[in-house]
Amino acid sequence: MACTCSHEPAPIKPNSKFRTALWIALVINLSMFFIELIGGAYAHSSSLWADSLDFFGDAVNYGISLAVLSASLYWRATVALVKGITMALFGVVVMGKVIYAYIQGIPPEAITMGIIGIIALLANVVTALILYAFRDGDSNMKSVWLCSRNDAIGNFAVILAAVGVFGTGSLIPDLVVAVIMASLGLTAGYHVIQQALAERRINVPE
Repeated sequence: MACTCSHEPAPIKPNSKFRTALWIALVINLSMFFIELIGGAYAHSSSLWADSLDFFGDAVNYGISLAVLSASLYWRATVALVKGITMALFGVVVMGKVIYAYIQGIPPEAITMGIIGIIALLANVVTALILYAFRDGDSNMKSVWLCSRNDAIGNFAVILAAVGVFGTGSLIPDLVVAVIMASLGLTAGYHVIQQALAERRINVPE
């Protein structure tokens, strides 16, 4: 009996709705990257700074996803593998930033954190709702959905951190949220990597 493991199906025709959703997500995330980068630096906030890097990473991921929509499942899975590794590395970088901020000991500016956190939350809720319909697709689609979901959760946590900083005058709530965001990046990256590796194994091109 002939083995069919090396014969993958023809590339799926790109979903126009998914393509449009990716473009919207790309614009939103790139805009929020600049807003949080500037705001995070001004407020001395680790969680805002971390979230700005996450927005930038997501914008790059959405751009890559747009570029490979017409590719075979093997190559879409390969790109998803790279994105999964990037998500995990983001978690490691944020952990390093938390340690650095703790050593510095400068409490962030709570009002700026809260305002930007609310704006970012609204942006990510819109993105997550737009991408929700594609959450059960291949590893590439799944990675896009996980990015938007994690961002929305992270932004809500940033708002809670701002409240905590405002009430205590301590940088600890900000650092705790940054650690949570790093953990989300690590776990989501792990799941995307696992699915992408599985898809690559069963769709190896001849």
